Amino acid sequence: MNRRDFVLTGLATFGAALVGGPAMAQQLPPHLQPAFVTLRHSLPPGEVHVFPDHFQLFWTMPNGQAWRYGIRVGREGLYEPGQYYVGAKKEWPSWTPTPDMISREPEKYAQYSDGMPGGPDNPLGARALYLFQEGRGDTYLRIHGTPDINTIGRAVSNGCAGLTNEHIKLLYEQVPMDARVVLYPKMV
Repeated sequence: MNRRDFVLTGLATFGAALVGGPAMAQQLPPHLQPAFVTLRHSLPPGEVHVFPDHFQLFWTMPNGQAWRYGIRVGREGLYEPGQYYVGAKKEWPSWTPTPDMISREPEKYAQYSDGMPGGPDNPLGARALYLFQEGRGDTYLRIHGTPDINTIGRAVSNGCAGLTNEHIKLLYEQVPMDARVVLYPKMV
């Protein structure tokens, strides 16, 4: 299968998922629901771009188009803008809070210091893209799923970008290893 066929197959699959999508997608406002859009400013295809002030993530396609997803982002002081790459991908990933998370909120995270297996109640959700940087390796930042749709469109996480579990499953299939990821600074 060539790249064009792969992209078209992905578009058809994604479109079908939206048409018959879960009730969860219907609860999000239109600007946070997945959509195939034309970008105002063309970006290189095959990249993830996160715009935290709009709570939107874009997976860029050729000809100035992209898939747009609604997301949640890191709360004040925890969002880390920069350029990354996808260094690992996992389905139903296990999760362990970072030492900083445990230090900030021991009452919430200390009980998970040995980790939590993957599953529907896991904070990383159904899929996760692990963000790495050259010379730094794993940054402990993720683009991942969440079972809590009410957090989409809010700055509530410990620095990661989160999509609904249904939407991360779609994005996960689209984004290859080593794809470039840009987390833009918050402007507001």
